[in-house]
Amino acid sequence: MGILSGLKSLFAGGESTPEASEEVVEYKGFNITPAPMKDGGQYRVAATITKGEGEEQQTHKFIRSDLMPNRDECIEITMRKTKLTIDQLGDRIFG
Repeated sequence: MGILSGLKSLFAGGESTPEASEEVVEYKGFNITPAPMKDGGQYRVAATITKGEGEEQQTHKFIRSDLMPNRDECIEITMRKTKLTIDQLGDRIFG
């Protein structure tokens, strides 16, 4: 898959589809749910980051262009990148 077709599938909904979500991980008051997306025989780094409960809950869909050859590696990279993003942005991730 070329770079342009990969970007096109990211924005057009292409062939990437989230897989069944993993266990929720709490990190600094945020909840991270890895959701690797199968994409052309590989897995795209993706997760849902939430904070709060009920009507106060905020949600951010975390999707990156990184592709990993296997699901476990993708989840590991996803957790590393989501934690780094939370460290850098904090609550600004939702705005």
